[in-house]
Amino acid sequence: MFETVDVGILSIIPPMIAIVLALITKEVISALLIGILSGTLIYVVNSGGGVVEMGTVAFGLMAETVGEPGKFNIILFLGLLGALVYVVTIAGGSRAYGNWAATKLKSRRSAQLATSALGVIIFVDDYFNCLTVGTVMKPVTDKYQISRAKLAYIIDSTAAPVCIIAPISSWAAAVGSTLYETGAFQNELSAFVATIPYNLYALLSILMVVIISIANLDFGSMARVEQRATETGELGALDTELEEKILMDGKGTIWDLIIPISSLIAFSILSMLQNGGYWSGEGLTLSEAFGNCDASAALVMGAFWALVVTFLLFIPRKLIGFKTFMGGIGEGIKTMVPAYIILTLAWTIGALCQDLLGTGLFIGELVKSSSIPVGLIPAMIFLVSALLSFSIGTAWGTFGIFIPIVVMISQYTAPELMVVTLSATLAGSVFGDHCSPISDTTILSSTGAGCDHILHVSTQMLYALLVAGCSFIGYLVAGLSYGNLPLTWVTSVGLLIGSLIVFHRISQARITKLDFSTSN
Repeated sequence: MFETVDVGILSIIPPMIAIVLALITKEVISALLIGILSGTLIYVVNSGGGVVEMGTVAFGLMAETVGEPGKFNIILFLGLLGALVYVVTIAGGSRAYGNWAATKLKSRRSAQLATSALGVIIFVDDYFNCLTVGTVMKPVTDKYQISRAKLAYIIDSTAAPVCIIAPISSWAAAVGSTLYETGAFQNELSAFVATIPYNLYALLSILMVVIISIANLDFGSMARVEQRATETGELGALDTELEEKILMDGKGTIWDLIIPISSLIAFSILSMLQNGGYWSGEGLTLSEAFGNCDASAALVMGAFWALVVTFLLFIPRKLIGFKTFMGGIGEGIKTMVPAYIILTLAWTIGALCQDLLGTGLFIGELVKSSSIPVGLIPAMIFLVSALLSFSIGTAWGTFGIFIPIVVMISQYTAPELMVVTLSATLAGSVFGDHCSPISDTTILSSTGAGCDHILHVSTQMLYALLVAGCSFIGYLVAGLSYGNLPLTWVTSVGLLIGSLIVFHRISQARITKLDFSTSN
């Protein structure tokens, strides 16, 4: 419907406007709308159209983008998951699980580690990860006065970073196929696995979550939010009133949460294998079936059958009535409306930048035409892909653009650094998916945690930047040492741990000083 126009450096203006406005105003919907309109203005002016066509282009692109089967399936999945969570909460399953978990998890530390572990275990898909971990762990983290911002950070850091290093996941399929199509690898799985040890951003993000959970080394705005949560009980939850309203009469047990969530996981995985052709008689392996699957369609089927199982579990036992159950489905879908709006706008501005303004092509050509020293290539590729993914809010779009360019650059300049450079591409791509305000994973993490989206972005940003900085240094070492993995890891991990200790002490000193000034 729309054709790409070459607008040069103007192509980076719309995402920059959206990101800056979101961080300044703390309001993401208006920021995204203004970013979209600025981009469509640039498009219509450069394509020979008039200003009156802005609305047609903006909303036409929005309809076209959301109408894509993969994205519309995510909309359906969100609605079904919202319904599932709501009826389980009405029945008292969430409260029962929270009470049970509180007897097993004896501290804030164990609650955070359990949340991290669950995020790592659910590695099949990042969307599924974000919403499932939030649903299951909110009662537990609330019990120990862990802020919703901290919960959202843990969810976000064990979603995309885990999926990008899990050989069996929707991400592995996308990355592996893109790498294989370059002709530089023998098969998709080997191509993907080769990049894992050097995917510094993903691995360091997971390591940082574990360190912070064990050693309580929070810093920056996250430290202030956590202090407020522990001292006043103010968790920053958006859904507190709703939960208080619907938890009053629930008589469910822990199994009334475990069985629905387990059904969701089981049916989603089975659906992935089914539509991936595992039982088609073509002799596909488990990994190949996951690689061929349509993850978004499988998630819809998983959520639907989980809702059916929940109906059969609740209604015959008269845990809740038929009318209450069906009403809960509608109410649960309503809770996802804010996520619908933000996702729709984020997808639209991403499509605007990629398909209409050619943001990725512009940045890719800059990289291809640069003449940087060979040893600096991995670090520079990481930096550029991180900036691009942050701007357009998608890892898949970023590595889809960059991988063919990186393979070509590596083949002609430094073949021995190809795996390191490709890993840097994937790591930079995950950075934006992890922390950009317009990233769907970031949006779903705040949704799953019941946390204000901009609060999640602002509290997480320093953490993500610290990991990105350590990764950048790591890629400098890897490039200059021609892929020396032990040296790369010693440098990166040592820098991360040292920085965490220093920043935590600085942050604690500032908080202590502020508290002293306030008391006097």
